Amino acid sequence: CIEGFSSVKSFLSLYRFQACIYFASVFQAMSCGIHYLASVFMAVTPNFVCGFPGNVSSVLFHNSSTSSIEDIWTLWTSTENYIVVQLENREIWELGQCSRSKREAGLDLAYEYEGNKSVFPCSDGFLYDDTKWKSTVVTQWDLVCDREWLAKLIQPTFMLGVLVGAVIFGDIADRLGRQRVIWFTSAGQFVFGIAVAFTFDYYSFVIVRFLLAMVSSGYLVVAFVYVTEFVGIKARTWASMHVHAFFAMGIMIVALVGFLVRTWWVYQIFLSIATLPFVLCCWMLPETPFWLLSEERYEDAQKVIDTMARWNKVSTPCKVSELCSVQQDDPASGDNDTSSTKKHNILDLFCNWQIARRTITVWLIWFTGSLGYYVFSLSSVSLGGNEYLNLFLIGAVELPCYIIACLAMDKLGRRNTLIPFLILSALICVLIMFIPQDFNILIILANMAGKFSIGVAFGLIYLYTAELYPTIVRSLAVGSGSMMCRVGSVVAPFCVYLRSVWIFMPLLLVGIMALLSGILTIMLPETLGKPLTNTLVEATEMGRKKKSSSEKTPPAHSGAALEKIEMFGQERVGTDK
Repeated sequence: CIEGFSSVKSFLSLYRFQACIYFASVFQAMSCGIHYLASVFMAVTPNFVCGFPGNVSSVLFHNSSTSSIEDIWTLWTSTENYIVVQLENREIWELGQCSRSKREAGLDLAYEYEGNKSVFPCSDGFLYDDTKWKSTVVTQWDLVCDREWLAKLIQPTFMLGVLVGAVIFGDIADRLGRQRVIWFTSAGQFVFGIAVAFTFDYYSFVIVRFLLAMVSSGYLVVAFVYVTEFVGIKARTWASMHVHAFFAMGIMIVALVGFLVRTWWVYQIFLSIATLPFVLCCWMLPETPFWLLSEERYEDAQKVIDTMARWNKVSTPCKVSELCSVQQDDPASGDNDTSSTKKHNILDLFCNWQIARRTITVWLIWFTGSLGYYVFSLSSVSLGGNEYLNLFLIGAVELPCYIIACLAMDKLGRRNTLIPFLILSALICVLIMFIPQDFNILIILANMAGKFSIGVAFGLIYLYTAELYPTIVRSLAVGSGSMMCRVGSVVAPFCVYLRSVWIFMPLLLVGIMALLSGILTIMLPETLGKPLTNTLVEATEMGRKKKSSSEKTPPAHSGAALEKIEMFGQERVGTDK
């Protein structure tokens, strides 16, 4: 660990410009974690019963009698329970969750009643338990009983927006640049986050949340690419992986704010305010030299490089004109010009068999990581006890897994870390099936271990994907991978529903997918210590075993130029390795 933390310290001291860019960008990742998990408390369904027509004089629940229905909620244990109330006009009603019954005879207030009843719908609304939450979107718009399905759609529709945003903004970032997308999505998170709190009905709430999901997903996808292209090889692992750590901190903030604020729209406003500091300063973030060079905007790239030199106190910054002089004199540069100006789409991720096979494997890992992450997370939430503490621990447990992942990635490599942790998560799924159900603590520890192992793979795949693909389609690759990730997150709740078929069915599915992903990962190339590629040709060659004779072939000039820029921040340390 000491070696890893010394690497971070070196990064902060030697690369001041990159450090400022990094921390400004990942600060906003907390906001993404906040919005992704906000509905955990915002859409809570408390205990409830039908309303009654009149003023109540006495309330009866089993053997407990009181004059206020609020005193009954502490005794409520099951959705099959009902409350008996006597009104001031002497009418006696049985209040269930989705219906109410009026007793036709009998003036004595008793819980059990065998006489005739008239059943009525809940036309007078509902009474909710407000001991924990004063207001939620469920209580505000009565999303219970025949409208319960609307409440269950809140998170899936949000995740659908995340899926759409990952694809759209990933592609836009490759076309228009990372900087503009970061500006738009960060401002969008603040605007839509505040707007959610002031929606006037369920449908406007869902629509605004969908837009919020799109910009949140778009920011997270492009932020990974943005920091990856600014940070050199030496600190790329720690910098990219700990974007996830800030996302996890956002989850912990949700637990803290949920504990302190119990009205949903106030809760939403407090969560959205976290975005404001970044919105005020995000316009100062520059475009990455990688993207500028891929678009042949050499003067703008030189300005960014000169700024980096001043911040990092480098006396002799590199010159773009020198890096690209060989390419400009090359007769074949016309072909490169054509390819650099070409507008790329998702089909470029299947341009040849090497890249297509890589894309399919990467997509499967994204899907499996998300599926396993949310299946284990849902199991953790149902551990019992304090739900706020549970959510806080769910976020906190991710922090050490990213540290372990970083150390392993730098020592063993990306692929050699991904394979064992995917297979380990599959083995843990099998292990849980053999643990007796009355061994609760052991089951909890095994589920935490499963989430830890799948969390390493889930966090690693962001950086690994960015390194496997060239600059011209890097955002698109990460965006499409994030799309598969969102598909997994949408499927995860339905996977959990399969517990009604067999209690271990979700774990079996996650285990099979994790094992398959781990096996296919063996065919992926290792990217540890290698410069980022700029063209699809370079990316394809990275996946092939070169013969010794091929070393005589000079590398693509654009890739060499970008490699020098990537290593630019390391000029101060000379040959120190």
